[in-house]
Amino acid sequence: MTVLQDVNRLINIGFSLHEAGKFEEAEDAYQEALVLDNENAEIYNLLGVLKLQQQDVISAINWIEKAVERKPEAYFYETLFQAYVRAGLYKQIVKRENEVLKLFPENFSLLFNIALANTKTKNIKAAIKFYDKALKINPGSYDGWFNLSHLYSIEAETDNAVSALEICKKIRPKDIDIDYFLSLAYMRIKNYDKGLKLFETRLCRETATALQNKTYPNKASKEKLWRGENIQDKTVYVYYEAGFGDVIMFARYIPLLANRCKKILFLPQKPLVPLFRENPLGIDVIIDKFIPESDIDFDVHVPLLSLPYLLGLKGNKVFAYPEGYLRANKELAAEYKKKFFDNDKIKVGIKWQGNTYYDQDRVIPVKYFKPLMEIENTQYYSFQTFEGSEDTKDLDGIIDIGKDLIDFGQTAAALSNLDLVICNDTSLVHLAGAMGIPCWVLLPYEVNWRWHTDLSVCDWYNSVKLFRQHKIGDWKSVFDDVLKEMQPD
Repeated sequence: MTVLQDVNRLINIGFSLHEAGKFEEAEDAYQEALVLDNENAEIYNLLGVLKLQQQDVISAINWIEKAVERKPEAYFYETLFQAYVRAGLYKQIVKRENEVLKLFPENFSLLFNIALANTKTKNIKAAIKFYDKALKINPGSYDGWFNLSHLYSIEAETDNAVSALEICKKIRPKDIDIDYFLSLAYMRIKNYDKGLKLFETRLCRETATALQNKTYPNKASKEKLWRGENIQDKTVYVYYEAGFGDVIMFARYIPLLANRCKKILFLPQKPLVPLFRENPLGIDVIIDKFIPESDIDFDVHVPLLSLPYLLGLKGNKVFAYPEGYLRANKELAAEYKKKFFDNDKIKVGIKWQGNTYYDQDRVIPVKYFKPLMEIENTQYYSFQTFEGSEDTKDLDGIIDIGKDLIDFGQTAAALSNLDLVICNDTSLVHLAGAMGIPCWVLLPYEVNWRWHTDLSVCDWYNSVKLFRQHKIGDWKSVFDDVLKEMQPD
């Protein structure tokens, strides 16, 4: 028997053991074959695959890299990229872009993974290029079009994002997840006629209605969900969904609802209760604690974020009340003025962090606020609460209001004493905007749908001005723009 025959026999033995899940015995056979032929790329690749199955990703990479060195086969690269992805070594994939393009320019899997790696390393334009190449090879790839739509959204190429999502919808017509992402894309380009209808597929709506159905099984049934019909003589139960900022933003529609129905019951999150007691907006009953089903009476129910769609708002009517529709309690505002704001300086409130569970990109390191604090005749106030408030100590001369703010009624009272708010994209923006207080919101490169594509204007709040990162992660450019705005000379 020749050496080649021995090698092939050992590879076959190892492969059979490998398939049977006898990994240690399979490795022994592969290693024995490698002693006879240490330049056999197939053996190195098989050892790499075996290590991947044993969750030893780093060893797998070492073996497969040796296979690629000896013989640049497409499926060796595919296995190697799979291992890189599992190890989070996306930069290693990016480094191999040129060799892959030269060797395998028509390999969908490799191009897809290169696009993914560029996305993970924040090279968005390169990622778009590689997804485009991959999709020319396999235009039926749902994942390819879906990932590409997200990248277009990041780059504010929203028309392209819509087109990519519409292709996804053709590939999977029954996929309601695509309806939700399409809704965000449509609303981003102010096509609210299409966007609000599809927005009804959002997960938080389903969660909110399911919770109320569980709480009031006889009165909040699916059959009693308001669907836009005449409710002139009806009592409507409206309840919160999503975050504090969303509730403040969509509360603008409650007065419009009040004109359409007999009575409104409203359930906000508890920290918002004092704010809405001061600003009933046509609400008849604000629910601040659990009411047993036997003691609550309503005809239909609706989650708050469904109001603009069910009210049938078209065009610019979606942006109802941009002039400010909330106010602070005057007595409480006066108390805050006496305690914190009784000075002749320009009073600026800041916040740098929201709920990091949802979005890390909106978190701003506090060091970037320091140059602003050097501007003469300014006094800065921290409105940072809970998570992130420990960073207040790094800002000299700042007055920490956040530690005393328990609810949004107090926050509104404190805000009413400010000349300006500068903060990240968080609920404070919506509160300041809803109160008509000048607010500069500092946006990451990937901008939320509600700020649209034209960042020169804020459609929701006339008092809010938008500042966006020039590139991903670049907060310095944002603060350079803010400094120019504060010191125009």
